[in-house]
Amino acid sequence: MDKTRVICFANNKGGSGKSTTCSNVGYGLTQLGYKVLLIDGDMQLNLSLSLFDEDQVLAFAQGEKNLYEGIRKQADLTDYIVHSPYEGLDLIPSSTLMSSIEYELFTKWQREYILRKCLAPVKEAGTYDYILIDAPPTLGGWVMNILCASDEVVIPVESTPWGLFGLGNMFEFLEEVKQIAPELKLGGIVITKVDTRKNYFKQTLDSLKELENVKVFDTFIRVDSGIEWSQDNNVPIMAYKKSSRSASEYMELAKEIAEQK
Repeated sequence: MDKTRVICFANNKGGSGKSTTCSNVGYGLTQLGYKVLLIDGDMQLNLSLSLFDEDQVLAFAQGEKNLYEGIRKQADLTDYIVHSPYEGLDLIPSSTLMSSIEYELFTKWQREYILRKCLAPVKEAGTYDYILIDAPPTLGGWVMNILCASDEVVIPVESTPWGLFGLGNMFEFLEEVKQIAPELKLGGIVITKVDTRKNYFKQTLDSLKELENVKVFDTFIRVDSGIEWSQDNNVPIMAYKKSSRSASEYMELAKEIAEQK
């Protein structure tokens, strides 16, 4: 690859599968031979928990080596990277103190670009093919920071009656961000938590395909108890059970994302 691609996974609706998609796409990309850095931008720590057990994640969160400390100090984030148990997959962990990140940013000069500035040395070093950022389910200054630091955004949308709720607000917010980060692209929408026995999937797919200039990924992620078991064991689904249906689906999604230019 010529340069590092920064992709954030964002949706203002909680429960859309952002963290799960971010971690498993990241792992899938390493299986394709890419080097990947994951950044946990959410105070819920779910992305961090997809790679490390709870004790280790809390140690990161309560220590000095987490995203909150890096942003608070406006530091080079290279120093906040930790190696995961998986080859080619690293992490900048989160902290529960991320709940106050909006306050930390409020008085800063050019506050929308602080993450971009802190991440620039990592991106320019070219160590990673991909940097994947898990955004919290909000539409505020911190998510704007994440979007301004990204080349593209992938929006996971769950295949449920309320899955599309608030998506219009998400699109409006993206348009606002493009006023100050015009190079930001919508990489696409991935449908998650699909139960093909129910009509919700077809309704969701039909509604999304009516949107103009919005890519919907061919790969969708079905409901699979294997994902919950992998989360319970703090490992990506492909590392937990490579033969599972969801492992295959996340692998296909990783390929789709890698094929995009």
